[in-house]
Amino acid sequence: MIVTDTGFTPVADSVNPGLDAREGATALDLAHTDDPAVLEGALDGITLIRVAFPAFSDGRAFTIGRRLRMMGYAGELRAFGHVIADQYAMARRVGFDAVEIPDTLAARQPEDQWAFRADWKAHDYQSRLRA
Repeated sequence: MIVTDTGFTPVADSVNPGLDAREGATALDLAHTDDPAVLEGALDGITLIRVAFPAFSDGRAFTIGRRLRMMGYAGELRAFGHVIADQYAMARRVGFDAVEIPDTLAARQPEDQWAFRADWKAHDYQSRLRA
């Protein structure tokens, strides 16, 4: 299931046909342990990067997403794996466009729980403190 600010969208099998870093690939998967610096200068032509979240308690993938945006990556940035609804706002704030979750997680945390966090700019405690 793909989660965006507008809700759930089922993943079509043809959407992610073997994402990899082959020469000329337009989409790739990164592990939560990969160093995005190796992609410096090679982001042109990449339309989708998925960053793996192996466990909701491992935040290294948030850093990878932020670093990719700071490097100038402008394509779709998608978190995939074990991201929970409570982390959606953080994922959006660091630069992810969407979250891809397994159907089992979507069943445990239905669309309304994610939709509650879709106004991710409103759930920023730092701006509330500054006000």
